[in-house]
Amino acid sequence: MIHSSSVHIVIDLTLQRLRLETGGGELIASYPVSTGLNGAGENDGSGCTPRGEHYVRASIGSGLPVGTVFRGRRPTGETYSSELAREHPDRDWILSRILWLCGREWGKNRGPGVDTFRRFIYIHGTPDSEPMGVPLSHGCVRMRNEDIIDLFDRVGPGTAVSIQ
Repeated sequence: MIHSSSVHIVIDLTLQRLRLETGGGELIASYPVSTGLNGAGENDGSGCTPRGEHYVRASIGSGLPVGTVFRGRRPTGETYSSELAREHPDRDWILSRILWLCGREWGKNRGPGVDTFRRFIYIHGTPDSEPMGVPLSHGCVRMRNEDIIDLFDRVGPGTAVSIQ
């Protein structure tokens, strides 16, 4: 893992891309993502992806197998498969790893009615059958499983995240 203060994450809602950069702005890695179907926004219950300055509050899933299914931030003991998906067609799949975000801007993405952390906004894995580059999530930032694992291994709690 790279020290969290030497890198930062930039999520571009228009391009549907996540960039991992050095403190000096050099590109380390770039990944396609899928953000909120309802667009950008900070309000509780909006289904939107919150904008502004954030940080990784918690990293969940270290060492677990690719495709590990999470509910309530805990592994269920299941591994994602097309059969499991057919059995649970309405699940919002959170797979492999979770980077739980916390807002830094009081009244914008932190505090009553707009709190990113209390809204359970994550960067997380999703089924590889889900399209990237298209906003389809319930507000989180979805990534391919191999991409979230790669990112997870490069960052940690405290890593700055800018969503724009």
